[in-house]
Amino acid sequence: MSEVPAQTAHWNRQDFPAAAREMLENSQTRKNVQHATNVIQAKRNKVTAEMPDWEDLREAGAQVRAHALRHLDYYLTQFEANCTRAGGHVHWASDAVEANRIILGLVQQHQAKEVIKIKTMTSEEIGLNAHLEANGVRPVETDLAELIIQLGKDRPSHFVVPALHMNRQQVRAMFQREMNLPDLGDRPEDLATAARTYLREKFLRVKVAISGGNFLIADSGGICITESEGNGRMCLTLPDVLISIVGIEKVIPSFRDLEVFLQTLPRSATGERMNPYNSTWCGVHPGDGPKEFHVVLLDNGRSPILADKEARQTLQCIRCAACLNACPVYHQTGGHAYESVYAGPIGAILTPQLHSMGEGRSLPYASSLCGACYQVCPVKINIPEVLIHLRGKVVREDQATFAGKFSLWNIGMQAAAFLFKDASRLAMAERIGQIGQKPLVSKNGFIEWLPLMLNGWTQTRDLKAMPAQSFRDWWAKEKAPQANSSQRNEMGHDG
Repeated sequence: MSEVPAQTAHWNRQDFPAAAREMLENSQTRKNVQHATNVIQAKRNKVTAEMPDWEDLREAGAQVRAHALRHLDYYLTQFEANCTRAGGHVHWASDAVEANRIILGLVQQHQAKEVIKIKTMTSEEIGLNAHLEANGVRPVETDLAELIIQLGKDRPSHFVVPALHMNRQQVRAMFQREMNLPDLGDRPEDLATAARTYLREKFLRVKVAISGGNFLIADSGGICITESEGNGRMCLTLPDVLISIVGIEKVIPSFRDLEVFLQTLPRSATGERMNPYNSTWCGVHPGDGPKEFHVVLLDNGRSPILADKEARQTLQCIRCAACLNACPVYHQTGGHAYESVYAGPIGAILTPQLHSMGEGRSLPYASSLCGACYQVCPVKINIPEVLIHLRGKVVREDQATFAGKFSLWNIGMQAAAFLFKDASRLAMAERIGQIGQKPLVSKNGFIEWLPLMLNGWTQTRDLKAMPAQSFRDWWAKEKAPQANSSQRNEMGHDG
């Protein structure tokens, strides 16, 4: 067996600031991302406004997910027992290496050289496609957007719409090249027909399918998948063998809990009132569906997140991507700037934690902390709160090293903390700053360049110069005497 490729949830090519700067220079991608997210966001706002109990649904979803995480061991054990009783086989994978080994072993047991796949982010997280290809197995994505990504040898940039950064003309050119269709038209129906023809042969011939799962249902041992195209249902019913890889955090207590998520997930994800296809299945049934069913329960860094009480809410995520569509940072950079399978605000807190803060350490800073992500989250994950928690972790880890302790950044922040603790020190620093800034102020009243680490601000924006009179000085001169006079008058009147 060939070695597992190094690809994991974090692509680790460069940090967010460098990747974002690169993406900001691509005007076509920015235009595609902004158009797509604006359309989805507008649809989402419309269909959630229709629901008089929307906030109640958000609260219910948050409580169900938080309860399941607090009792994760119980519900996972219950799921395993019920899934096994229904004829399924449950496998436990502690990390990406073990998950890839299990899945490849199952595929090889059936001597399959090709597998069809439903869109699954966990397989992206563990680098499953690259592992299968390295061992002589060809994975074929059947979700249209994932197929576009695969044929274009690209990377997904969005949870729900992985090819959101591409426009129709780019997709057409890629289909013409990869499917050998020089006369292909550019209408949406032309592209859909080409993909349908390409995939239909796979659905009818390939005997092994790989899926993810939106929810694991503990009281029935079942799995639920929601989708819009019907390709998932083809994969779930036609092949002889179905292998599902699902993160352990996806478990919910009961089938009845789905009534909450089947309302909030489609509205938050694509602005639809309901997904066209909602599939749930339990084990195997003679004459109906796959003859063999396996579930791989993936940990891969989730247990340490569960143990962190302040960051645990990260695992409540149902992968709707509403936070991506609402995020002003994602709007400008797109998903590739995060260098992660999980992009946007939720990716900024999930990815570094999956890697024990060893990779993706710049991601907690990829946010303006505006709170838009929290306002749209259907399970009320307070992403800004977790971002600040993780920033604290990064700082404390850096300060524990010699280089970090004596870095200019740490020294500067320690100096700032010293100044802000005392009003007189701050006033003195302001006066020094007013004098020291004079050589740097342009004729327009802005500072366009700052030295050392402060240069990070002026690389992409100008800074308004400090005023000659601070607010504190203005207040002392103009308002404090009046306030003191009024107070004296009131005291005299009362007396």
